[in-house]
Amino acid sequence: MAESFDIIVIGAGPGGYVAAIRASQLGMRVACVEKESALGGTCLRVGCIPSKALLESSECFEAARHTFKQHGILVGDVGLDLAAMLRRKDLVVAALTKGVEALFKKNKVTRYAGHARLAGPSKVIVTGAKETVELTAPHIIVATGSRSTPLKGIEMDGDRIGTSTEALQYAAVPGHLVVIGAGYIGLELGSVWRRLGSKVTVLEYLDRILPGMDMELAAEAKRIFEKQGIEFRLKSKVTSARVIDGRCVVRFNDEDLIDCDRVLVSVGRTPNTDDLGLDTVGIQPDERRKIPVDERFRTTASGIYAIGDVITGPMLAHKAEEEGVAVVEAIATGTAHVNYDVIPGIVYTHPEIATVGKNEEELQAAGIAYRKGVFPFMANGRARALAATEGRVKILADATTDRVLGIHILGARAGDLIAEAAAAMAFGATSEDIARCCHAHPTLSEAIKEAALAVDNRAIHF
Repeated sequence: MAESFDIIVIGAGPGGYVAAIRASQLGMRVACVEKESALGGTCLRVGCIPSKALLESSECFEAARHTFKQHGILVGDVGLDLAAMLRRKDLVVAALTKGVEALFKKNKVTRYAGHARLAGPSKVIVTGAKETVELTAPHIIVATGSRSTPLKGIEMDGDRIGTSTEALQYAAVPGHLVVIGAGYIGLELGSVWRRLGSKVTVLEYLDRILPGMDMELAAEAKRIFEKQGIEFRLKSKVTSARVIDGRCVVRFNDEDLIDCDRVLVSVGRTPNTDDLGLDTVGIQPDERRKIPVDERFRTTASGIYAIGDVITGPMLAHKAEEEGVAVVEAIATGTAHVNYDVIPGIVYTHPEIATVGKNEEELQAAGIAYRKGVFPFMANGRARALAATEGRVKILADATTDRVLGIHILGARAGDLIAEAAAAMAFGATSEDIARCCHAHPTLSEAIKEAALAVDNRAIHF
């Protein structure tokens, strides 16, 4: 006999588990289906969280080797216990995935382990390791996330040649790591293994790194990463990668070859919309395998909704979380809102890169007149004290109204600083509004205030 609920959520990643919890808070009886044993989706298990744990650990390792002496701290020879570093990463992940389990129990969300498949309107079949269960609900939310996109000609063996999942658990530091793709994930994991001792070569098809990000900041970031030791080969079309006699051989631009120890393929992500039974309710994914939805996240099938990586928009955990709350509130109240103009993006390299809103290239393409204010971290007192003076803050404001259209930060703790930018833009702030706010001294956030002043050519400290 089928189990009946008010809402069934398929997928327990950031979008799915947040949707399930919010639905329970609103008094609904909720089921959440997840095929992996641990909750939290790609982000918690093999994405955002483990990569940030390794980024932090590897940054500490590099600081102990190279920068502590600037502060008068002498530590002698510094060794690497990679196994211990990986164990710490795993403990961080385990604590957070167990935290989601606890939240499900607290909020009375019923969890089903197995693969979920739609079986017509209002019905989901869950195939688990031990049994098959039928669930019914008037509202079903698809939040199945995404997976790494394969690249034609690449022979993935799940060991020497693999995705970010494999790159989070190399048992030894590769002598030479080739990263295919100069986006967020490739640069972050390339940075991890470069700090731990790898030679890192990044192959990028385009003529720039970080596609879609502010070009000026991306170019400056590339120069910084090159000083750190990462090699970039732009305009490189990879045509094959395979393991030959225990070595990886990568071919690009038809004739160029690189012999290396490991290859990380990081060329984007593909929505998980296969084998969900979408055809049983008449849903047809688009050419990018994404599910079309309206402003309330409704698909073409009555009672079926979709959020997160399976719909259009940036494939970011926090975007999925916002949609998870919005879709449930839309079901409960009939209204939903996510401001897609102020979703931040962050690259957790050193220095960090964070952005929200439009960049210069987008404004120029749209014919929007703007003014620009820039302030370098080298003129910021707190950055000097931290020995972290690389980078800048850039604010773009409408030339007529002064409303902030975009804020872009390359520098220390940019990922935390961007929250002020997103909040300001969400409330329609002008550069003058930001400039008039008192920022504590000495803090890195003063660089945002100064950049806002610079929009009107009145920065104080530069």
